[in-house]
Amino acid sequence: MSRVQLALNVADLEASVAFYSKLFGVEPAKRRPGYANFAVTTPPLKLVLIEGEPGAATRLDHLGVEVESTDDVTAATTRLKDADLTTFEENDTSCCYALQDKVWVTGPGGEHWEVYVVKADTDQLGTIPAPDSDVCCAEQGTITETADATGCACRR
Repeated sequence: MSRVQLALNVADLEASVAFYSKLFGVEPAKRRPGYANFAVTTPPLKLVLIEGEPGAATRLDHLGVEVESTDDVTAATTRLKDADLTTFEENDTSCCYALQDKVWVTGPGGEHWEVYVVKADTDQLGTIPAPDSDVCCAEQGTITETADATGCACRR
């Protein structure tokens, strides 16, 4: 089963977990410090909450499509390249407390999409790189045009 992923930066993780638990009628599938995700059956959705700046408005971090296998990621990569979209591929990467294979593309409005498979759980948040090869650290926020001193091209 494939499902759409919506990743949000939220100011108050506990309040957001409580709200989305009520909205979708399910508890988080995974909880880690500053992170929670929901595997919602109806509608098919992977909702990811990443704790951001206290007091900041909730905002989109990135979008995705979770698929069942690496073969599905490979097929999506081929399809996206054949459609003349620029792709950024990652294999065996640690992201969102999971080992993943994925491919990234950027929409016309600058929105970042990933097609990914979760291969195993990990104990590390990891990073969320942008499809344009700028690196974005999930714990820091969204992509900007220039990298900071740590090499992350992110802003809070």
